[in-house]
Amino acid sequence: MASSLRPEHPVPRSLARLAEDFGLEVRGSLEGVEVTGVSADAEDIEDDELFVGLPGGAGHGAAYAADARERGAAALLTDPAGADLAADSGLPVLVTADPREALGDLAAWVHRTAEHPPLLFAVTGTRGKTSVVHLLDAILRQLGVATGFSTTTERRAADESVRRASAPDAPELHALLARMRESGVRAAAVEVPAQALTQGMVGGLVFDVVGFTNLGDDHLDEYPDAEAYLAAKQSLFDPDRSRRGVVDVDGEAGRRVADEARIPITTVATVPGSADWTVTVTDAGRSGTGFKLEGPGGSAIESSVPLIGRWMATNAALAIVMLVESGFELEAIGHALERDGGILVEIPGLAERVSGEDGPAVFVDYGHAVSGVLATLDALRPITPGRVIVVLAVDAGSGVPAEHLRALLDRADLGIVAGPALPDPAGTPSPSVPSPTAAVQLVAEPREALRRALAVAEQGDSVLYAPTAHEDHLENTGVKHPYTARDDARLAIQEAGWGAPS
Repeated sequence: MASSLRPEHPVPRSLARLAEDFGLEVRGSLEGVEVTGVSADAEDIEDDELFVGLPGGAGHGAAYAADARERGAAALLTDPAGADLAADSGLPVLVTADPREALGDLAAWVHRTAEHPPLLFAVTGTRGKTSVVHLLDAILRQLGVATGFSTTTERRAADESVRRASAPDAPELHALLARMRESGVRAAAVEVPAQALTQGMVGGLVFDVVGFTNLGDDHLDEYPDAEAYLAAKQSLFDPDRSRRGVVDVDGEAGRRVADEARIPITTVATVPGSADWTVTVTDAGRSGTGFKLEGPGGSAIESSVPLIGRWMATNAALAIVMLVESGFELEAIGHALERDGGILVEIPGLAERVSGEDGPAVFVDYGHAVSGVLATLDALRPITPGRVIVVLAVDAGSGVPAEHLRALLDRADLGIVAGPALPDPAGTPSPSVPSPTAAVQLVAEPREALRRALAVAEQGDSVLYAPTAHEDHLENTGVKHPYTARDDARLAIQEAGWGAPS
C-alpha cells in the first residue's frame, strides 16, 4: 500500500524557475533539472522530487541528502548549514535561511495547488476535530459532492485512501490536494492540530471556512502554557490562513476565539440566545443522537447522527454551519439528510458501535487521550439500561497516571485492564489501581480481555473497548496479517454467541 497519496500524473516544473521565483541561492547547476514533487522525508522520496533537508533536534535532515539521491531525488533545498553538510551529495542545492517556513509555499508552487483549488475546510480544537472532518465529508457526499479529507490517521482523495499515524506535513498535504484535483474532488476537509499551525504544516494554504471545537489540556505539555496553546489554534483564524470561521462558543476559549478572530465569524452553542446558531439534543441513545439546529431568521433543521454523546450533536451542528457559511443552502442540506435518514457518517475507532441489536452494545474507541475515553463512558452511562464494562489496553511502560485509571474505572461497573507487562500495583502508573466502584480484572493480552468481557456481558449492557492505537495488522513470526480492533471485536461478538453484527 502507498504510504501517501501523490498525483499520478505530475507536471514537471523547472528548478531554475523555482529558484528565481523564490529568490533562492543556488549551489551547483540547475540546467535541465525539473521536479515533480517535494518531500522532507528521505525514505519517502520518489523520482525527480525535491528533497528538503530541515534542521531538527535529532540532527539535520540534509545529512541524508545522499540517501535521497539514491532514491531518486533531483535536488536539495536546505539552509546554509545543511548545504555545507550535503556538499558531497552530488545534488544541486537551493539555499534559504528558513526552509521550514518556505516549505508550504514551495510545495504549493510545485503542485500548483493554488490554481483551481477545491472548496477547503479546516477544523481545529482539542477534541472533536476528526469527528467534524468526517461529518463534513459525509454531508458533502450526501449532497452529491466529490470529496477528500485529511486527518491525523487517514488521507482520502475521492475513493482512494491511505492510513497514516500523524498529521501530514506541508509537502504531503499539497501532494494530496494535487491527487484530489486529478480525482475530480470539489471539496476537502482538513484536521488541523495546533502543532500543524506552529510547525508550518498547513503553509501555502488559505481555507474557505475554518471551525473551532473546544480547548482542553490534552496537549499542554507541548506548549509553554495554556495561553500559548490557545494562541496556536487562534492563528488559524487569520486572513492569511482563512476567509471565514465558525466557532463553538459553549466554552470560554471558544468565546475568545470568536471575539479575537480577524475574519468574519459565525457562532454555535447549546445555550439559547448565546450564539448565532443553537443546537439542542432531541434524542440520545446507544444507536445515535438526534438534534435540532436553529439559526438566524427562524431557519432550522432536524436530523440525527449515528454516534453517541451529546457533544456529537454540537459537532454535527458545527459541520452544517460551516457548509452554510461556504455557500450551501440549509434547505438543501436538510433535504439530503431527511432523504437519507440522518447523517451517514462512519468514524472508525471513535466510539464506533460494532455490535448488532442482539446482545450487549459493543463500542470501539481508540480515544487518543484519556479524556476522550472518559467522555465516551460518561455518554454511555445514562443510555445503558444494564452495566457499563470497559476494556482498557495499556502499553508496557506507557505510564498511565493512577488518577486517570481511577477516573476510567470509577465510571464502569467492571473494568478489565490489559497489557503485555503490567507494572507493580504499588507503582504510581500501575493499571491495577483499585477503584471504589468498579470490579477490576487484570489480563495480559487485549484480545483475551475483550473476550472475557463479552463472556460476562448481557443484553442491555454496554462494553467499551479502548485499544492502545489504530492497528491494521498483527505480526507473527515476521509475517504481517490484516487486523483491526473493530474487526476482532466483531469476531469476538460472534464467538460469544451473539450473532453477526449488522
